Amino acid sequence: MIEVKDLTKAFGERTAVDHVSFVVNKGEILGFLGPNGAGKTTTMRILTGFLPATSGTARVAGFDVFNDSLEVRKRIGYLPENPPLYMDMTVAAYLEFVARIKNVPAENRKARINDAMEKTNIQDKRHELIKRLSRGYKQRVGLAQALVHDPEVIILDEPTVGLDPKQIIEVRHLIKSLAGSHTIILSTHILPEVSMTCDRVVIINRGRIAAIDTPANLTTQLKGGQHVRLVAEADQNAVCAAIRELPGVRRVSGEPEGGNGWVAVTVEAEPGQDVRSRIAAKIVGKGWPLYELRGVSLSLEEIFLELTTEDSEHASSVAN
Repeated sequence: MIEVKDLTKAFGERTAVDHVSFVVNKGEILGFLGPNGAGKTTTMRILTGFLPATSGTARVAGFDVFNDSLEVRKRIGYLPENPPLYMDMTVAAYLEFVARIKNVPAENRKARINDAMEKTNIQDKRHELIKRLSRGYKQRVGLAQALVHDPEVIILDEPTVGLDPKQIIEVRHLIKSLAGSHTIILSTHILPEVSMTCDRVVIINRGRIAAIDTPANLTTQLKGGQHVRLVAEADQNAVCAAIRELPGVRRVSGEPEGGNGWVAVTVEAEPGQDVRSRIAAKIVGKGWPLYELRGVSLSLEEIFLELTTEDSEHASSVAN
C-alpha cells in the first residue's frame, strides 16, 4: 500500500531524513517511532505532499507521491500533531466543509459525515462549537476530518500528545478499530503507543532507520545480541570479572540480589554468540553456587534507548 525507497530530505546542510526505506502493507498499522527531532514529522509531511523530497521515491496505493500528488491526496487522511480545526464552527458544519474540500460527492456527503462521526464517537457533539470541546474531543474531530472521505491510508502524527490517560486509551482503541479497512501510519515518540497499537514498528534516529520489526520481535533481540541473567552466591566483582573474560561476551553488569550474599548478573553477548554454557561452566568451575541462568528479552524501552541514545546531541539539531 505504501512503498518508500531511499527517501531523503535536506534543509541546507542539515539532513532531516536520510535514505529512509520501508513498506506498509494493506490494512496494517505501522508505528513510526523516534525521539523528538528524529525526522518523523518531515517524513509524514513528504508522504502527504506537504513537503518535496530532496531525493528518493514514495508511492501510495500505486501512485507516485511527487508525480501524482493529487491522486495520492485523494487516498490519504492526515491528522497533523495540531489538528486543523476551525474553532468557531460546529462539528457538523466543519465536517461538511472538509467533505466539500475533499470532493466527497453531494449524494454521499451526509452518509460519510455520519460514518466519520460514528467511528470517532462524536455524534452527540454534532451541534457543539469546536472551541467548547475538550482536548480529547477536538482530537476526535481531527480524526473525523481525516476519515470523512473514506481514505485508503490514514497518517497520524503524534495523535495522543496532550491528552489525559483516559483520552489516550480511547484514541488508541479508535485507531485499532480502523485497522484492516484502512492502512495506518502512526508517528510517535511514546513507546506504549507502539506496543499497544501497532503491528510493526520503524525506529528512526537522526533521520535514518535504526530498526524495522514487530514490537514482539524487537523485544526478543537487539542487533543479534543474546541477553542472559544469572543469580549466583559469590562476590559481585569477582563474578563480573570472571564472565568478562569469556569469549563472545560484550557487556556485563551486576547487582546484589536478596541481601544474602547472592548477586544478579546481566550479560549481553556479541551478535550470533550463545554464551550460556560458557557462563555455567565458569561459575560452576569457580565453585560458586548457581541458582538461576536464563535468557532474557529486552523491553521495547530498552531497545529504543539502545538504538537512539548514540549521538543524541546531534539528533536534537536535526529538523523534525
